[in-house]
Amino acid sequence: MDFPAHYLSDLLALIDRTKKLADGAIGQLSDDELFRTIDAESNSVAIIMRHVAGNLRSRFTEFLTTDGEKPDRHRDGEFEVQESLTRDGLQAAFDAGFETFSSAVAALGPNDVLREVSIRGERMSVVQALQRAITHISYHVGQIVFLAKHLRSDTWRTLSIPRGQSDTYRP
Repeated sequence: MDFPAHYLSDLLALIDRTKKLADGAIGQLSDDELFRTIDAESNSVAIIMRHVAGNLRSRFTEFLTTDGEKPDRHRDGEFEVQESLTRDGLQAAFDAGFETFSSAVAALGPNDVLREVSIRGERMSVVQALQRAITHISYHVGQIVFLAKHLRSDTWRTLSIPRGQSDTYRP
């Protein structure tokens, strides 16, 4: 397997692992906790989910042929709490955003990685756009995990190696 094909395959696995981490944290939250903010400057997990969903839909719909900032995206609105938001609706949009991203990556061939795409009028290679996206998603999934862990406190179920058990995971 050549490097571009290996990169794309590895990225698909990374997207899947990152999504599972987010889902593991989100699944531990009550509906109230999903929408709770910890201070006036913070976003709730629900708002972060909404933003990630909007970002992925915009960036990876017609990824190779249109600008990644679609005219119908209202980024500022992703950070506004709406009473009509529900857990099911948020989860569906979040899942659809990740599916859009995964499908776009799966459709790429090794010769596509050096093609140019545009995000907000900025030209970059496909690799740069993909790295930008996975970095952005990882940043927000880290926020989701942190918030969920904070909100669940003593009832948090770890998503990785439990404290004090690292030695049991050594080869």
